Amino acid sequence: MTKRVPRSREGAPARAKTDTGKLKLLLVGLCFAGLWVALWGRAAYVQLYLGPELKQGAEKQSLATGFELGERGRIYDRNGSILATSVESKSVYVSPIKVENAVQTAQTLSQILAVPKRSIERDLGLKKGFVWVKRQIGDREAQAIEAEKLPGVFLTSEYRRMFPNHHSAGQVLGFVGVDGVGLEGLEKHFEERLAGRQAKYVVQRDATGRRLYLDDQGREMDIRGADVRLTLDTVIQDAAEQALAEAVNKYNGRSGMALVVKVDSGEILALAHFPFLNPNAAGESKLAARRNRAALDMFEPGSTMKPFVFAAALEQKVIDANKIFDCENGKWVLRGKTIRDTHPYRWLPANRILRYSSNIGTAKIGLALGAQNYYNGLRKLGFGQRSGLNIPGESEGKLRQPKEWSEIDLASISFGQGIGVTGLQMARAYLVLANKGVAKPLKLILDPAAPAPPQPERVFSEQTAETVLSMLREVVEEDGTGKLARIPGVVVAGKTGTAQKAASTGKGYGEGNVASFVGLFPGDKPEYLIMAIVDEPSPVALGGIVCAPAVRDIAIKTLSYYNRLPEAKAPALAEVSESAMHEKATRAPSVVAGANVPDLSGLPVRRALEVLGKRGIVPTLKGSGMIISHQKPLPGEEWPDANNNSKDGGFILWLHEGAK
Repeated sequence: MTKRVPRSREGAPARAKTDTGKLKLLLVGLCFAGLWVALWGRAAYVQLYLGPELKQGAEKQSLATGFELGERGRIYDRNGSILATSVESKSVYVSPIKVENAVQTAQTLSQILAVPKRSIERDLGLKKGFVWVKRQIGDREAQAIEAEKLPGVFLTSEYRRMFPNHHSAGQVLGFVGVDGVGLEGLEKHFEERLAGRQAKYVVQRDATGRRLYLDDQGREMDIRGADVRLTLDTVIQDAAEQALAEAVNKYNGRSGMALVVKVDSGEILALAHFPFLNPNAAGESKLAARRNRAALDMFEPGSTMKPFVFAAALEQKVIDANKIFDCENGKWVLRGKTIRDTHPYRWLPANRILRYSSNIGTAKIGLALGAQNYYNGLRKLGFGQRSGLNIPGESEGKLRQPKEWSEIDLASISFGQGIGVTGLQMARAYLVLANKGVAKPLKLILDPAAPAPPQPERVFSEQTAETVLSMLREVVEEDGTGKLARIPGVVVAGKTGTAQKAASTGKGYGEGNVASFVGLFPGDKPEYLIMAIVDEPSPVALGGIVCAPAVRDIAIKTLSYYNRLPEAKAPALAEVSESAMHEKATRAPSVVAGANVPDLSGLPVRRALEVLGKRGIVPTLKGSGMIISHQKPLPGEEWPDANNNSKDGGFILWLHEGAK
């Protein structure tokens, strides 16, 4: 029987079906293999050929380069108290091309920042990537901006300059602009040193712009600006400003300046000006209030110049302390010009000419000395040249060549008219007398340290300097013009000055005067030089009345602060110890020890200043003497508010002489 071969339903043999399936599988495999090879090829092309280009494009999208400005350096006083520092604050800027709803954004920012809406709308209309809206805003404003999450609106950190002592040494420190760049004073002079440096960094961000990480491997190690340390002492500075302000206000002056200098080193402990300048709000001040008058303003000094013609004449052996001159009964006509004295004197020895501040006697000494000799002495003292403190815009003063002097010029310059000086020049010149005839430079900066000064030059012999110093002691301690500068228990030397001001027309002199007083403390072995100058005081214009009490006030506080003020002898009933004073305050009704003002009456002024100094209070002193008679606030009252911007804390002490 013949067997039948099986067939598929289609009628094809089963073997043929198997071969077709294998072929399909092979084709599919080849197709996938081709695709796999193509993908690997594409990957290789992207990685090896396009890789660097694509990486750069990706970094442009996700990485942003930024800059950070370091904090501006601080300015300190000699004891490390901060005079100028920087505080981090937020500023607002917009990227107009990223703002989605300009109208709503402008409305919101205007309400939060108190900026005119139209101004913001104008900024948002700019096709820029960066526009400032408001800089250095408050914390509340910054928090409100962050909460709104406005597209295209950003906050950034900046540093705002702050002067914690407000107007203290304002004209000396100067101020900065909104960009943190020094515009005046030491802030401008030390701009390169103080300015924070700029650091570059890279920030990776996601698609929404959120920061993912900060790579600081390439950042500078220290981008903060360097610090500056001054010779000023904030306590002495406050005392000088307080006394100066009182003198200017009491005698209706236009302005004033005061200096305190440490004699042995030439370091300036205080450099005060009035009206005050608060660098925190410099934009609100008048231009005149911004001037560092001690360095910039030139004036005719008047009788405070007289000691220098005496010193030059003594050095040249033209006079001695007892040589007598005819003072012409207070009126002398020279070459058709009349020279007058405030009091009529006839024959006076040289020491009394200086004691009574006779213009006529001084003019005759200047004429005997001669123009060239006097000029040489003035140049050695530093007149006609800058002080060496490198203050921007400092004046050289005005000292003409002696060949240009007429006889009346020489006479006038001898008593301080017809010559232009600055406050710093006057301080440097008196420093020569205080240092026994040796010239020492003034110093305002401790750090950065200045190059070593040259060997000090001797201007006058030690004998000459001591002779003039003894005459200056007579001005205060005898019946001279500086009696109001006396301090019981302290020898004081000094000189008063009252100079006419040149007329605004440039011809002759007008009605205004400049009052001044320079004091040396102690007067036998000077340690501190203190000077006060008031411009156009009225109705009284005499330096011995206007400025001598201010110098005395500064001297008492300075000597007390440095423990150089001797104890005064008080009446027996008022002799109490500091512990007894605290006990008396404790017994007062409703007084808690330390929480209320103690009774300072009967105490020596030194003790009282020590007690108040622990509270950071430099009180106003009124009256004369060295014993406290009464006070304000009264014993038992609460201490004045610590936030009181007044440097005296509202504290006043009245003085009396005590027992003789």
